[in-house]
Amino acid sequence: MITVETQRLRIRNWLETDRPLFAEINADPKVMEFFPRRRSRQESDALMDEVRQRIDETGFGFFALALKDTDEPIGFLGLARPDLEPHLPNGTVEIGWRLAVRFWRHGYVTEASEAMLRHGFETHGLAEIVSFAVADNTRSTAVMQRLGLRHDPARDFLHPRVPDTAAHLKRHVLYAISRDEWLKRQGRT
Repeated sequence: MITVETQRLRIRNWLETDRPLFAEINADPKVMEFFPRRRSRQESDALMDEVRQRIDETGFGFFALALKDTDEPIGFLGLARPDLEPHLPNGTVEIGWRLAVRFWRHGYVTEASEAMLRHGFETHGLAEIVSFAVADNTRSTAVMQRLGLRHDPARDFLHPRVPDTAAHLKRHVLYAISRDEWLKRQGRT
């Protein structure tokens, strides 16, 4: 199933042939710089199975992001329900992404995220979409700002799934955009 297409990209369901790329991004120290650990191939395969199941069950999750011309996977991107109560209320939807390093600095995340925001607001009728990252992850927060998400310091939180052994990664900043704000950015209000 193709979820969303842009001029250069396709956001789609995961294929078995995508496993090597999924494992690559989950093991790469640069990609995983702001995560508490990298994953082995076996752990990555298990995670991919979980992600695929969640998408099948809910329609939300992190889909494969592929180049449109070749269908080569380059990372993942999607809308997901983070399940982080009480930090984020039940029903919150986040936009998130990860790319293999060789595909950084081509504007792919911004391009795909703009299309995914449209999908979230128009197809799913969401009232708000959030994104969050480790406070020091300026690469991700810069993308959030380019997309029109605004930092909401009152909603910053200490991530409960980050172990104390990685305390420097606990503090997360939250950015958000409402449907009305998004429509205004589109010149539709």
